[in-house]
Amino acid sequence: MNLATVDPLLSNATTWIIILIVLIKVVVGFGVIMTSVILMIWFERKAISDMQSRIGPERWGPFGILQTLADGIKLFFKEDIVPTEADRFVFKLAPYLALVPAIITFGIVPLGGTVTIAGYPIQLQVANPPMGILVMLAMSGISVYGVMLAGWASGSKYPLMSSVRASAQMISYEAALGLTIVTVVLITGSLSTHDIVTAQSQGVWHWNLIRLGLVPFAIYLIAITAELNRPPFDVVEAESELVGGFHTEYSSLRFALFFLSEFMNTITQSAIIVTLFFGGPAGYVPNIPHLHWVFPIMWMVGKTVFFAFCYIWFRAALPRFRYDQVMDLGWKRLIPLSLGWLLVVAGFMINRAWGIGTLGVVILAGVVLARSFTIGGERATKSAILPTVAQRPWPGAIIHSMMEPKLEAEEE
Repeated sequence: MNLATVDPLLSNATTWIIILIVLIKVVVGFGVIMTSVILMIWFERKAISDMQSRIGPERWGPFGILQTLADGIKLFFKEDIVPTEADRFVFKLAPYLALVPAIITFGIVPLGGTVTIAGYPIQLQVANPPMGILVMLAMSGISVYGVMLAGWASGSKYPLMSSVRASAQMISYEAALGLTIVTVVLITGSLSTHDIVTAQSQGVWHWNLIRLGLVPFAIYLIAITAELNRPPFDVVEAESELVGGFHTEYSSLRFALFFLSEFMNTITQSAIIVTLFFGGPAGYVPNIPHLHWVFPIMWMVGKTVFFAFCYIWFRAALPRFRYDQVMDLGWKRLIPLSLGWLLVVAGFMINRAWGIGTLGVVILAGVVLARSFTIGGERATKSAILPTVAQRPWPGAIIHSMMEPKLEAEEE
């Protein structure tokens, strides 16, 4: 493959200047994501406090904006405790397995257009591999190992159960996530994130949100929220039954790394959603000399902040799902729906007749599948040995059952 088609910077001979530019892009990208995490944590705490009529961070820095930095410094100097029963090597390695994939994934996100510096065309993107979407899927699959190994290596039963939940949840939603991405790749014709953005650059009506219908976007948003263990899918960290989940035995810097990776993944996946469905940095660019390169960055930041706020809104507004509800949604709803929509899109790409025919078959299959799930649920409820969860006798029935022996004795 010609590297110039991947990155115009590589069309020239590799010199020390090009190597320096690449290194600068890596350092700047790392700085951007780390600064974004600090702002994201502050933004989430402030937004939720406003929704709950609280003050939130206010002491460190203006509006409390340095509170995250203060918390990070505090955690850095706290004692690092390793449990006696833990596997020390894996226990110490797990936080980095959760953090590094988030950093790598951010590197494939197009943050803007192409600028020319000293005669060199430079994409405002750390890297543009021709299989960028596959890199993102690979990193999302690897990141769960950090959570899974952290729970297993802790030598405690509650983190272990949390790690089992994490692996099951990842498998349940990775399939729907992958099928949705295949739909985007199918209509774009490329695995490169830069090419996906370019295909949507002709206007709002060319965004994949419109071209694919709203369904793939909705599936992706739900599936990636579950992948990130964000509310309402945060059953991996369900305090009511798992104490703190997989990170119960962690302290100090390693404890902070897990939450750093969680917020970093939230920012990265918000940017990925914008890249896949909302045109990335594409938007209206006014004709202002020497400032054309600024507006794509502003569009990208604005769209990403919007979806970051959506994640905060979910956390403040939605109750946590039960684990069986999480599994039902992943296996019984999202996977069939994402597969059916993929077939419909493929049919319409052939011609309209194929599309309409495929749509009819998919609707019929969906009705049959929904009916089978309903019948199966009714049979499972009738044959259950234990009563259904969350069904409790009303207080009057309890009092009546307690008074019944006494009333029978009085009658005799």
